[in-house]
Amino acid sequence: MFTSDDLKQLKAKGITPEQAEHQLQQFRQGFPFLKLRAAAAIGAGIKAPSDAECQAFVEAWNAYKAEGHHITKFVPASGAASRMFKNMFEFRDGDHDAPSTDFERAYFDNIHSFAFFPALDDACTVLYGKGVDDLMAEGSYKSVVHAMLDEDGLNYGQLPKGLLQFHAYADCARTPLEEHLVEAALYATSQGRADVHFTVSAEHRELFEELVERVLPEYESRFGVKYNVSFSEQKPSTDTIAATMDDEPFRTSDGRLLFRPGGHGALIQNLSDLESDVVFIKNIDNVVPDDLKPATTLWKQVIAGVLVTTQRQAFDYLRRLDEGNLGQAEIAEMEQFVRTTLSTEIPAFDTLSDAERLDLLRAKLNRPMRVCGMVKNVGEPGGGPFLAFNADGSVSPQILESSQIDTHNPAYMSMFKGGTHFNPVDLVCAIRDYRGERFDLPRYVDPATGFISYKSKDGRELKALELPGLWNGAMSDWSTIFVEVPLETFNPVKTVNDLLRPQHQ
Repeated sequence: MFTSDDLKQLKAKGITPEQAEHQLQQFRQGFPFLKLRAAAAIGAGIKAPSDAECQAFVEAWNAYKAEGHHITKFVPASGAASRMFKNMFEFRDGDHDAPSTDFERAYFDNIHSFAFFPALDDACTVLYGKGVDDLMAEGSYKSVVHAMLDEDGLNYGQLPKGLLQFHAYADCARTPLEEHLVEAALYATSQGRADVHFTVSAEHRELFEELVERVLPEYESRFGVKYNVSFSEQKPSTDTIAATMDDEPFRTSDGRLLFRPGGHGALIQNLSDLESDVVFIKNIDNVVPDDLKPATTLWKQVIAGVLVTTQRQAFDYLRRLDEGNLGQAEIAEMEQFVRTTLSTEIPAFDTLSDAERLDLLRAKLNRPMRVCGMVKNVGEPGGGPFLAFNADGSVSPQILESSQIDTHNPAYMSMFKGGTHFNPVDLVCAIRDYRGERFDLPRYVDPATGFISYKSKDGRELKALELPGLWNGAMSDWSTIFVEVPLETFNPVKTVNDLLRPQHQ
């Protein structure tokens, strides 16, 4: 199937022919839907800590930080923000010259409220000799949008979200990258050090590095911390081969194989490379100005406290398993911990031999652990928390996307539509074992949870393979705890007009 040139192309990417053939086979076979027990809810897979418990978890997290552990804030920041400006691209390229949709009118009516307005006004003056207001007064709305989106202006249509000006302050306008630096200083420091890791695309890496170099001294001085900011890119070996609609390798006009990025699930490799004990994961666009950060800071400390408290108990059990000579009461105690604290059911546990019980307990306890904040469902698109069956017959908490659910199963669709909570991508992860060794995180991926999407290249339709999502199938075999967090901690920016919401003003 693969020519000698194909093999050279695969080798350059670090992909074996067997991997490429397996991916083509996945196109042909598709992916199985997950078997569900129920949508997670308060008391059924989601914990809602009391005020007193929250305070105890904050204290546990502060004590953990004081011990000098390596803590990292991991922020996926790859890709251009073009989808954020979809409506404005349509206006720029459309037939009408004045705003005609509600979205367009809201943008222009409130244009002074965007943090990037001063920069946009300057760009318009450079390009046209007139500011935004004068251009709008004469009906040159498209000129304003051109100055915002295109390369000779602000180039916001091609820049990544992390580099856009989101929030206005008295003395500056901050980008999401800077807001994440501030957050790190507030809840993710250890012994005066704040580690922040951004995954970026190769084409934008230099811009990220330039911004960090420019602003870091100010934030280090303001918060009294020493930052260690690092970057990584999605590895070429995690790209996936594209297929024709007949499930054969898709080739470009020059006959070469076409590869596409494997989605954010590929970043499990980047996460696995970190030398950290605990890692916070949060999307680049879910940030707020300083006056709204206290809630975020509090609940980040709460879920981190849940993590280290639970991990400490799991480590204690694993050391006792190493020592051996466990009585029935101790085995029952560990099974209760797995079942209640980790919300994981082990089928027919009581029918197993003692040796089988101990092996199962070790397997369920000795794996990466994550605590995931969950907000009440208010209709936002995306995944949600479920209790799902695993390949070994156990049932555990999983974050699922709609593509993983059989839409022809009425019971499953009822669970999906009636789910009480939503996944805001608010995670804190423990990625070392009880001996202090790093887990090999790709070993805990469920390869059967990928996704096939439909794209096009040069006017030709193709199939693209998405790897198991970072917080979905890529963390399928982790110990997972869901904790309800307030909706005020979830403030994503999916369109430019989301910046007009009160949470971003």
